[in-house]
Amino acid sequence: MSGENFATLAPVNRTSPPHGLAPLTDAASAPLYRQVKRELLRLIESGRYGPGETLPSETEIARALQVSIGTLRKAVDELVHEHVLVRRQGKGTFVALHNDARFLFQFFHVEPRQDLRYGETALEREYPMVECVNFEKARAEESEAAALRIKAGDPVFRIDNRLSLGGRAVVHDRLAIPGLLFKGLTEKRFRERPGTVYSLYQTDHGITVLRAQERARAVAAERGTARILNIAAGQPVLEVHRIALTFGEKPVEYRVSTINTQLHDYVSVLSKRL
Repeated sequence: MSGENFATLAPVNRTSPPHGLAPLTDAASAPLYRQVKRELLRLIESGRYGPGETLPSETEIARALQVSIGTLRKAVDELVHEHVLVRRQGKGTFVALHNDARFLFQFFHVEPRQDLRYGETALEREYPMVECVNFEKARAEESEAAALRIKAGDPVFRIDNRLSLGGRAVVHDRLAIPGLLFKGLTEKRFRERPGTVYSLYQTDHGITVLRAQERARAVAAERGTARILNIAAGQPVLEVHRIALTFGEKPVEYRVSTINTQLHDYVSVLSKRL
């Protein structure tokens, strides 16, 4: 990456640093690039550089933090890998936005089953049709409270979505999100959102989901889920419990996804960062 690959928010001011940036002072506490990464995360989390905005040039940032370009690039590389930043060749480096493409790449893992014995190849990934079947204000159950690190009985929004692929209901998502974090959320706004759920969190509430922790298990479909997925109660299904995390590893959503795996698989692509 060259020094010209970062876009600027404003004309370069040679006498003052970019907004919010100052020389690092805690030089002995951690590797320098991690301090740079922490400082950039602080500015993004505080809203100084919001979703979709470009960072100042790497020359400006490195000068303001008094670090080398190489150190800065190493910090930015990690933030790109973690989906906090996005590089666009010739345009700059941006704070990542949640959109359909990111949803498919990072957070949606259900695909039609392939039969490799017959040479079937992967089809283009399909964005699911999402239908809200229930939206309510409720009190956190113990499992929800534990996952969200709130108290049992605290206010939550509880939402049920049906996700369909190829016209077939495949996933029942049950979401629980803290009422105090999502003040002002209404059923009308949730149903009429123009993008993904995580995009709504980001644009309306300033909450960016960075990553998620998931646990999967085989269960028998409960009656409510069976009705939503149009399957028999008791049919074997896959249940995935997800805790979505924002900055500081703070949980902002607890989601239980029940997947009808008769014709679809849960696909996880593993990679090792070199």
